[in-house]
Amino acid sequence: VQLQASGGGLVQAGGSLTLSCVASAPIFTAYDMGWFRQAPGKEREFVAVVTWFGKIRSYVDSVKGRFTVSRDYVKNTGSLQMNSLKPEDTAVYYCAAKDVTPSSEAPAYAGSEYGYWGQGTQVTVSS
Repeated sequence: VQLQASGGGLVQAGGSLTLSCVASAPIFTAYDMGWFRQAPGKEREFVAVVTWFGKIRSYVDSVKGRFTVSRDYVKNTGSLQMNSLKPEDTAVYYCAAKDVTPSSEAPAYAGSEYGYWGQGTQVTVSS
């Protein structure tokens, strides 16, 4: 699976951005799509995931109610709608994919479980 993320930019606090991720995957490939971020000097952090089986959505507590993750299973695309952005949301955002089988319905939160990564897109929120 190859991934390409886009949509980052500079926005004022309280504003919105939508990140997009385009995946190139062989037909019938099942994968969870996750979003992670890494701020300068900090560890990479899980942000959100939407699973293939069960279509489960899960978020880190700090973005619940502000971010919405979605995907188009036919077009192999995903998005992360980010509202009410805060300066602490500033980071490079990555989309990632994890191969799954019907027995792996639970979302994965660790970056090490994802085998495919996009190149990252910078989100900067000014105060």
